Amino acid sequence: MNPTDLARKHLDDRLTRLRDAPGLARPSRGWVRAIRDALGMTTSQLARRLGVDQSRITKLERAEIEGSVTLRTLRQAAEGLGCTVVYSFVPTTSLEDMVRARADDIADRDLARVDHTMRLENQALTPRDLRQERERLVATLLSGNPRRLWDDP
Repeated sequence: MNPTDLARKHLDDRLTRLRDAPGLARPSRGWVRAIRDALGMTTSQLARRLGVDQSRITKLERAEIEGSVTLRTLRQAAEGLGCTVVYSFVPTTSLEDMVRARADDIADRDLARVDHTMRLENQALTPRDLRQERERLVATLLSGNPRRLWDDP
């Protein structure tokens, strides 16, 4: 196993726990509002803790819901609420599956081009030959440098 494969497997193991964890989605009113409400803290009280105007907290909570809040602002709010911001990308499927799917797509695209040309020359491959060639192409793509999988759109 090469270092990239090992790193992908390790990261997959960590991210699977997040992907499968129930209740990690942002609350409908946002984390700042949810934590503030759970603590029984008003917007004015949080504003004083952060050294800003009360209207800034209202704008912050709206920006979080709209997805326009910055990480720095979230960190500041979290500190005022006695919390820590945890930032992560959680893939919808495993990284390994994403790499495999990409290799499959490239193999299908390349094989379709070759198959089309061979049909024009009346040298079409049998379905069995096409399956075997696809498997070979996918294996070659997966065994090489994974960076080349992402060169094309």
